[in-house]
Amino acid sequence: MEEYVKRYEEWCSNPYFDADTQAELKAIADNDGEIKERFYKDLEFGTAGLRGVIGAGTNRMNIYTVRKATQGLANYIIKAGAKERGVAIAYDSRRMSPEFADEAALCLAANGIKAYVFESLRPTPELSFAVRELKCIAGINITASHNPPEYNGYKVYWEDGAQITPPHDKGIMDEVLAVTDYTTMKTMGLEEAKAAGLYEVIGQAIDDAYISRLKEQVLHQDAIDAVGKDLKIVYSPLHGTGNIPARRVLKELGFENVYVVKEQELPDGEFPTVSYPNPEAEEAFELGLKLAKEVDADLVLATDPDADRLGVRVKDKDGVYHTLTGNMSGCLLADYEIGQKKALKGLPEDGYLIKTIVTSNLADAIAKGYNVGLIEVLTGFKYIGQQILGFETSGKGEYLFGFEESYGCLIGTHARDKDAIVATMALCEAAAYYKTKDMTLWDAMVAMYEKYGYYKDDIKSITMKGIEGLEKIQNILQTLRNNPPAEIGAYKVQKARDYQADTIKDLATGEVTPTGLPKSNVLYYELNDDAWVCVRPSGTEPKVKFYYGIKGTSLEDADSKSEELGKAVLAMVDQML
Repeated sequence: MEEYVKRYEEWCSNPYFDADTQAELKAIADNDGEIKERFYKDLEFGTAGLRGVIGAGTNRMNIYTVRKATQGLANYIIKAGAKERGVAIAYDSRRMSPEFADEAALCLAANGIKAYVFESLRPTPELSFAVRELKCIAGINITASHNPPEYNGYKVYWEDGAQITPPHDKGIMDEVLAVTDYTTMKTMGLEEAKAAGLYEVIGQAIDDAYISRLKEQVLHQDAIDAVGKDLKIVYSPLHGTGNIPARRVLKELGFENVYVVKEQELPDGEFPTVSYPNPEAEEAFELGLKLAKEVDADLVLATDPDADRLGVRVKDKDGVYHTLTGNMSGCLLADYEIGQKKALKGLPEDGYLIKTIVTSNLADAIAKGYNVGLIEVLTGFKYIGQQILGFETSGKGEYLFGFEESYGCLIGTHARDKDAIVATMALCEAAAYYKTKDMTLWDAMVAMYEKYGYYKDDIKSITMKGIEGLEKIQNILQTLRNNPPAEIGAYKVQKARDYQADTIKDLATGEVTPTGLPKSNVLYYELNDDAWVCVRPSGTEPKVKFYYGIKGTSLEDADSKSEELGKAVLAMVDQML
């Protein structure tokens, strides 16, 4: 008998598994393919935790896989001698999020570790803040970010408020892997946990402290006071966690005209107005743009369900709304924050702008323009958080701004993850500041291009579902790794970086140098004329992503060059499939 069939039968028959779970599994008794998909492996606990489709089975998100992950985390915390410090837990608006949060809390409690659980849904950055504020050893966030409704996830944070990085990620993963018998995992009743002082509900006090820290980041309250009542802002929380905190901070700062997209205002794990709740997608802005045209809004903002990422549309002086990609809004905010800090109080000698390897080269140009340091890290905001921790522990280096292309940035060091609430606040502040100069945010964007160059960046994602899809993705990476291209489209490859092998090879001289970053299954090609291509399999979805960027001489030239390079990338992939 196949191993996956044995596991299926164990879940169907063992009284440890609840009746609903067993009924769901018995209903697929005649579908061997579905049984295999659910039981051929354990849902992988990766460097960001768990993410998967909700349902019964070892390869699904359910109370048992959440309990297993939490038991592994509890074992790691106990071995680290830190069980007295407790764990903060937050969750978003998805299906089963409150249930998974409680499941994690009660497993921790049964292991003698106190859980601080938010009373209702909260943004990811507030969980990151809470870990530090409560001096917890770790944090758990139940969210699948912008995945479709059938998904949920489980992210683990460490004491610095960032998602787990080495050595803790491997240590926790090993402990989770070591939990092999589901029936040995601990749990206890909610009332029992509360009576033992191991389950504490948190809420307003953390909210107030978080919002207070955000407001400390404001550079130009004078500009908000001058035009905050005139600026018109349309905002959508996309059925998620951003609604209350985003509106609260804008109101308290003095933005009087904030119009919320009614159809997307309330939390709803079904995300009924979009196919999936991603602020990168055009459909996420359809209702917001409709409202923006009705009220003549200056800018349209949308946060994803866990409010760590922000999508942006800005109106120019002709009334046309322009999309700002994550690279564009990130660079606009980087230029504003660093530029205004310089103007108001000067910049530190050891200040740094931090970006990921797939983020726009425009960031490099901004750092150079202000004569500040630039640090490049692997994809994943936790690596930006890791740099901030390094500054704190060494006493050397000062964090100025950090962002990644996937619509996420952090202003300030109150959190160690992307923060779409502080980004919403800062973008509205920047809009007010530029309005006092008779400029729109689009004017500011174009002025930045004129100053630094017309950089344009894009991404092509190729989705390949199921077991076969994962094999195809690995084959693409292997083919490129064994035979790096000499050219991509009109560009020549000058250097090929392989982060798995820790090598940067100069194709002209053959010289090989180390990347200096941790090992990761990522390939990067430096092209002539400041262009580049990066290949990276997604850590959370069955996708391989091709990031690329070019530098043009105008908006039109940049668009044209970007389109051509995108076509060349797809043609290269077609040859490998």
